Amino acid sequence: MPKKLVMIHTVPALIPLFQDLCRELLPQVVAYNLVEESLLQNLLEAGEITPYTNRRVVHTILSARDGGADAILVTCSSIGPCVSLARPLCDVPVLRIDEPMAEQAVAMATRIGVAATARTTLKPTVDLLQEKAKEAGREISVQASLYPEAFSALMEGDTARHDSIVLEGLRTQVRQGAEVLVLAQASMARLAPLSAQETGVPVLASPRLAVERVRQILQL
Repeated sequence: MPKKLVMIHTVPALIPLFQDLCRELLPQVVAYNLVEESLLQNLLEAGEITPYTNRRVVHTILSARDGGADAILVTCSSIGPCVSLARPLCDVPVLRIDEPMAEQAVAMATRIGVAATARTTLKPTVDLLQEKAKEAGREISVQASLYPEAFSALMEGDTARHDSIVLEGLRTQVRQGAEVLVLAQASMARLAPLSAQETGVPVLASPRLAVERVRQILQL
C-alpha cells in the first residue's frame, strides 16, 4: 500500500507548487492537501500566535493523522511554532516546512539574512534559526528584514512590484554582510534562482528542501 503524505496549507495558491514537487520527488506517495485559509487570516489579524491558533493547528494535524497520514507537512511558516505542540500527540512524523532550510542555513554560514513579507513569519523564522544554531553548537548572527509593501503588492496581484521590492531588499542584506539568504515564506520560493544570481550568495527556499526531507523520513 502506498504511503500517504498530508500537507496542511493556509495559502491555496501554493498547492500546485507542492503537488509538482511531490510528483517529482515522491512519485510513489499519495499526497493529500488540507487547506485552512482562515488560520493565516486570523493570525494576521491577531498579529501573533494565540491559544486559539495553537488549538486549531493541533486539531488539523491530528485530523490529518486520523485520516491515515504516514507523514504530515505544515507548509505555512507562520504557524510553524504550533507544530511542536502536536508532535507528542501524533505517532507519525510532523514536519515544519522551514526546518530543513534553517538547518542548512546554519550549516552554511554564520551571518544569515532573512527576508519576509508577512510580519507573522519573521519572528518564527528567526527563532527557528537560533534554535537550530544552538542544537548544532554554532554561533550565528541574523539580519531579519520585513517587506510589508511586497506583501501588499502580492495581495493586489502585482507580482512584478513584489519581486522588485524583495530583490532590492536582498541586495541590501548582502551589502550589509549576509553570507546566505533565507526566504522565509514558501510564496517567495520562485525568487530563489534569480536572487542567487543577482546577489552572488546562496539563497535558500523551503518547499523543495521540505519535500526532500519527507522523502528521507519515509525512507524512499
